[in-house]
Amino acid sequence: MSKDQWMNLSRRERQIMDTLYMLGEATALEIHGNLNEEVGKDSVRKLIRVLEQKGHLKHRREGQSYIYIPTVDKQEIERHAMRHMLRTFFQNSTPKAVSALLAASDDDLSKEDIEELNTMIRKAEKRGE
Repeated sequence: MSKDQWMNLSRRERQIMDTLYMLGEATALEIHGNLNEEVGKDSVRKLIRVLEQKGHLKHRREGQSYIYIPTVDKQEIERHAMRHMLRTFFQNSTPKAVSALLAASDDDLSKEDIEELNTMIRKAEKRGE
């Protein structure tokens, strides 16, 4: 499955995947219960089948229920999405992306946040040496 397929999910498909990534694994009923918008249970089940056919989900049976699980690790999807965002919006510039994130944040950074960022920068420096 191409990683670009992850960028082409419908809004509702993305909501289902986001819910599954948040829960780790879930039944159709649990997914339905975690969606913020009004959507029918049958619609959720149908979209789950579509996502499974597309290769985004797999399932296992437990008793009478199917437990759905994403097929690609959340961290891998996050990395792919970040690379896509860097290319699309920031000309492949990590400093531009970080600057935009800091400017968009409503919260002030704590001393711990700043130290964590500094630690990440030091590690990146060592990788670049």
